[in-house]
Amino acid sequence: MLHLPRVVIAAPSSGAGKTTVATGLMAALTARGLKVSPHKVGPDYIDPGYHGLATGRPGRNLDAFLCGPERIEPLLRHGAAGADLAVVEGVMGMFDGASGHGELASTAHVAKLLRAPVILVVDGSSQSRSVAALVHGFASWDPEVRLAGVILNRVASERHEQLLREALEEGAGVPVLGAVRRTAAVATPSRHLGLVPVVERSAEALRAVAEMGELIAASVDLDAVLALARSAPPLRAEAWDPAAEVSRVSGRPRIALAAGPAFSFSYAENAELLTAAGAELLPFDPLHDCDLPDGTSALVIGGGFPEVYAAELSQNAPLRAAIATLAASGAPIAAECAGLLYLGRELDGRPMCGILDTASRMTERLILGYRDAVALHDSPLAAAGTRIRGHEFHRTTCDPGAGPTPAWGWRTPTGAPHTEGFTAGNVHASYLHLHWAGAPGVAERFTRAAAAGR
Repeated sequence: MLHLPRVVIAAPSSGAGKTTVATGLMAALTARGLKVSPHKVGPDYIDPGYHGLATGRPGRNLDAFLCGPERIEPLLRHGAAGADLAVVEGVMGMFDGASGHGELASTAHVAKLLRAPVILVVDGSSQSRSVAALVHGFASWDPEVRLAGVILNRVASERHEQLLREALEEGAGVPVLGAVRRTAAVATPSRHLGLVPVVERSAEALRAVAEMGELIAASVDLDAVLALARSAPPLRAEAWDPAAEVSRVSGRPRIALAAGPAFSFSYAENAELLTAAGAELLPFDPLHDCDLPDGTSALVIGGGFPEVYAAELSQNAPLRAAIATLAASGAPIAAECAGLLYLGRELDGRPMCGILDTASRMTERLILGYRDAVALHDSPLAAAGTRIRGHEFHRTTCDPGAGPTPAWGWRTPTGAPHTEGFTAGNVHASYLHLHWAGAPGVAERFTRAAAAGR
């Protein structure tokens, strides 16, 4: 057993300010000299980037739908190795889980799996005494969730704070750990899929995170938060170990990983599994590098914002040609979401790699949600019939031309069959994001395909 102090930051709904509070808390505690392990409930890629800036450690996801409830505590232990405490930012409203699956993958579900105390971030604007009814409801809804503190956000004045505190002391029975004033000083820019990733803002993002830390340090009782985190019971599960999940492949194949501002979405565990399976990983930036790394025998292109960088990606014709040549050689290529768009014929009218006969474009419609998928054809990622869980999150659409066969199939909430993604030769491209810790065989299969290609 391991005694790891830990706390979960939740909110009644999205937009209450839990990312600001959680990131600021991570930064403030790190500034005290503590080693803080940052975590995020759910599949989101962007918030963990801010967490990483705040703590100097990789931000990691704890997603009970993608990885399975049984892996949540082991993944926390793995990510928190050597840390003094863990701070876990929740997702959406505290009890909002995977649609149609009850509490699965909700903040409350993960908090129960971790047996961690919860701090509720409450937007105090436009209310006073009603805040007590809100907090009382959240505290009493599920007795297995230990709602142990409240941080009031967007408080207008000292008088407003006094009214909120009095109401909570009178009727909620949950201590107030801090009150954060309304401020635009730490605002972070957003666009069509949420916050702008830190890799695109570097200096600005560092400054924003530092300001979040200063704001929370001045507004929240950090000693009370630490005492609460230390009250969590010992963890019982062994740490997740990527080397125990895969068999090592001989030959040390070299797998190129697309990175940089256009392709910044990835889970740290995916790369750790590839390394454990025997691969040598070679990051490169498609915005600037004109060729693939020397000796590349396979390619992984994750998610990101290629639509924002379509012009620059299109202008890098030498790299597009090198990737097309790699695909033509039969080398395995795995592409998710942004990678799918990049491998197609064109994106918003601009030429891309041309490996898939597809045309992609931005739309006004947001497609998002968890998926229970089955592989429809053999590919470098999965054998036909393999069942896997993933998630979609995009505002683009991909119009297939002739030739590519679908990669995944699933049923919509109405029960209608749906196909998605493409396989062509040794290329697997799809909108579906996968967390490979939930299906580690994906990493081993892909590494074996890369080794065979060598």
